Amino acid sequence: MVNEKKTLYIETTIPSYATSRESSNLVIAARQFLTKRFWEEEYDNYQLYTSQYVIDECKLGDPEAARRRLNFLLGIAVLPRTKTITELAAAYFNLLKIPGRAKSDCFHLATCVIVKIDYLLSWNCTHLGFASYVKAVEYNNKRGLWTPLLVTPDYLLNLADHEEETT
Repeated sequence: MVNEKKTLYIETTIPSYATSRESSNLVIAARQFLTKRFWEEEYDNYQLYTSQYVIDECKLGDPEAARRRLNFLLGIAVLPRTKTITELAAAYFNLLKIPGRAKSDCFHLATCVIVKIDYLLSWNCTHLGFASYVKAVEYNNKRGLWTPLLVTPDYLLNLADHEEETT
């Protein structure tokens, strides 16, 4: 029996960290390093997806930086916007009380739920952090909805390292 690859949704912070200039901020620099390492070593072990929401976010800001982010996403399947995703994102927005400027986070989560993506890969743990994630899990469980695991590149790198040790 062939193991199917787990599905992985690439959220906007991933191309942002992978393509931005090296930061002097140690936390940001570490995230950049881990994102690039994940991309070099592990991304091919997953079935990759992103969405039109990510594409739209990646287009914002400095044109050269936007070009790098969009190039990073080339070859990754782009999931379309749907009415069902929009409706679920609105429900998450009301439930989680996310600031309006971060509303797109609700669309990323809703996309993963509707498409049944295994992992939502992101460094954005502020608005979709632990407390919000727990609320979303409870909401989804009550409605019989799928819930992806919200993970960072270092989590998947550690998971891969652990799997290598046990095989």
